[in-house]
Amino acid sequence: MSEIVRKGMLLKNASNLLIKANTKDKNEALKKVSESLEEYKELILMENEKDVEQAVRMHMKESLVDRLRLTEQRIRDMMEGIKAVMDLKDPVWQSKEVWTLENGLNISKMSVPLGVIGIIYESRPNVTVDAFALALKSGNCILLRGSSSAIFSNKALVYAIKEGLKKSNISEDVIQLIEDTSRESVVEMLKLNDYIDLIIPRGGSGLIQSVVKNATVPTIETGVGNCHIFVDETAKVEEAVKIVVNAKTQRPGVCNACETVLVHESIAEEFLPLLKEALNQTVEIRGCLLTKQIIDVAEATEGDWSEEYLDYILAVKVISNVDEAIAHIGKYGTKHSESIITEDYSNSEKFLREIDAASVYVNASTRFTDGGVFGFGCEMGISTQKMHARGPMGLNELVTVKYVVRGNGQIRE
Repeated sequence: MSEIVRKGMLLKNASNLLIKANTKDKNEALKKVSESLEEYKELILMENEKDVEQAVRMHMKESLVDRLRLTEQRIRDMMEGIKAVMDLKDPVWQSKEVWTLENGLNISKMSVPLGVIGIIYESRPNVTVDAFALALKSGNCILLRGSSSAIFSNKALVYAIKEGLKKSNISEDVIQLIEDTSRESVVEMLKLNDYIDLIIPRGGSGLIQSVVKNATVPTIETGVGNCHIFVDETAKVEEAVKIVVNAKTQRPGVCNACETVLVHESIAEEFLPLLKEALNQTVEIRGCLLTKQIIDVAEATEGDWSEEYLDYILAVKVISNVDEAIAHIGKYGTKHSESIITEDYSNSEKFLREIDAASVYVNASTRFTDGGVFGFGCEMGISTQKMHARGPMGLNELVTVKYVVRGNGQIRE
């Protein structure tokens, strides 16, 4: 029996018990896990340093090393995320709709856990804790398959989580980590229909597309983030510069960072020099021919418009109107997060209605697309598909429904 099948069986059995757990037990378990993260903080940081050192030796991009690195503050952030999830309403066994038929049958649409969720993710070890917290509160068990670059961190975090669960009424079997980081382990996981109810891939385009195309287990497609900001002709220039700098540089290695800026031609000569100065040579700008006529930058290629850099690189294009911006985003965007900076109400409404993305902004940074920021405690991922879950996935996206029908002897004629 393989490691994955064995752990799948443990999860399936634990799932049958977890569905009976009440909110108090789940919250108490989360509290114990939070305390355990504090208790094992030094172990977690020591193991994380092994991953970081390996990443540096492998010449991983600085922005991706930052995604991998844990600090005392980031561990505290994980603990705060757990607390936020504890404070949220339990999504399980909530009545979404209730109605009575003419024959007297009473029908309730009730929320229930999905069962066992598998998540395949890259680099970011905080996902280990976020995914566990959301899964447990929503009554789901979780099978984690992180990347080889974060294996020491993930093993330490799962150890701390299990130690916390041992002090609660919830079985430690509700969380399992696949320690085999080979490609074969992913392939096996994608076919584990007997034990996994849903798989969520979270990472780069290659990982996500591979999972979506090869899984037999139902899958939710999460987002590659080629995010845009359109600076319209009525934009307040200083505000627009501030927003773009934040969206690009606050944390460039994440999926909601801005990768392309579209600038209205009537404001370009004023805006672009200020943007270049504000970026202070920390960001490489790749511009269209019109951009190059205004500021001295590298020339953008066709590939730049569709690239998710996850780095200190920004593509810039000068365009003629909001319709051209919408068309460009429609062609190159990844349906993640898009923003318009404008004082024109008609253009803002047009942008909001016509842009096809999970999150659309007016006069704000794309960096806000985040489960924690949206009030979900944390997130399982950011879905860019159009099924039941779209955008940051919190507790309410991790339950399904059951129709409960109460009668008093009715039969169908």
